[in-house]
Amino acid sequence: MLARKSIIPEEYVLARIAAENLRKPRIRDRPRKARFIAKNGACNLAHKNIREQGRFLQDIFTTLVDLKWRHTLVIFTMSFLCSWLLFAMMWWLVAFAHGDMDPSTETTTNSTKWTPCVTCVRSFTSAFLFSIEVQVTIGFGGRMMTEECPLAITVLILQNIVGLIINAVMLGCIFMKTAQAHRRAETLIFSRQAVIAVRNGKLCFMFRVGDLRKSMIISASVRIQVVRKTTTPEGEVIPIHQVDIPVDNPIESNNIFLVAPLIICHVIDKRSPLYDISAADLVLQDLELIVILEGVVETTGITTQARTSYIAEEILWGHRFVPIVTEEEGVYAVDYSKFGNTVKVAAPRCSARELDEKPSILIQTLQKSELSHQNSLRKRNSMRRNNSIRRSNSMRRTNPSLIVPKVQFITPEGSQSASET
Repeated sequence: MLARKSIIPEEYVLARIAAENLRKPRIRDRPRKARFIAKNGACNLAHKNIREQGRFLQDIFTTLVDLKWRHTLVIFTMSFLCSWLLFAMMWWLVAFAHGDMDPSTETTTNSTKWTPCVTCVRSFTSAFLFSIEVQVTIGFGGRMMTEECPLAITVLILQNIVGLIINAVMLGCIFMKTAQAHRRAETLIFSRQAVIAVRNGKLCFMFRVGDLRKSMIISASVRIQVVRKTTTPEGEVIPIHQVDIPVDNPIESNNIFLVAPLIICHVIDKRSPLYDISAADLVLQDLELIVILEGVVETTGITTQARTSYIAEEILWGHRFVPIVTEEEGVYAVDYSKFGNTVKVAAPRCSARELDEKPSILIQTLQKSELSHQNSLRKRNSMRRNNSIRRSNSMRRTNPSLIVPKVQFITPEGSQSASET
């Protein structure tokens, strides 16, 4: 705008803009790697070019359970409608073959005792209604079968068997979909971020897990796997290379008692894939740590599994989780609002290998942290002291009642002397 008003020459404006663009560093964001396991536990994997689709029909029950709800409900509805229509056609054919559809049978009925196969079945609509009444065991009393046709008895038995099979399969499928194990896993939560800090003199990878329900997970166990792209010495590229890493658990059975949120710890030692990674190298690492929690639901007895993952950007170096379990009036209370909160702590920025080779690094880090903590306490105490002095002085200035009055003393000779107390 200034160049248009001829205040600043246009050549100068263009040269300045070009110089500013040259000074600014051009940072290209690294392309974000696709996660193998999403934060909600879903597997980020697409199956393509499957030629043998018939294998899914061999296990039809599992296929129905794995379908989405809208597809299951459509199949559920269509299975009943198709069976009703099929047997309605069979009942109509039975009545037509026996002559129940002939209008002349009405006059014959008055003169002689003529018995139809199914009473009150005069059209396909009435046959369809009778088919529904037979399969869902609804008896309205208007239509019923007689002893006249053995073929009708066979159709009745066949429809009852088919109806029981459809009910068993479809109701069992809906029950399994509502009681699936991953539904219970929705109330098993993990912290959004993991931390790396010093615990018991060792660098540890830690995250927090908790259960929102009061019904417990029995025999719960936690496994951690590292997924990364590796290349073998022979040149083979493995895009998803899974490595198990141990979990620090004092219990030999490796089961946890998940009655309250717990901090799961992995000691970074020689067996750990994180042994050679420092704080500066962590950002550049292309790895993903998958956490798997397995256990048995106490109320249903079904085995459930909850999953999540942590990439390099979600691991905080030199942080620690804040405590969230407190004792209030004889009851342990859990504050889930602080479930993922962390605080910065003193931690060496080197790798675990360097820390094992030079233990003095940890001592120096702790000493520096102690000195900085003492300095911060001194500054805080001095600031509080200064603020209290300033506050008392301001109160004396603003409130005259706090000023000490002058007192006069009278001597026996009658002279007066003034003094301040």
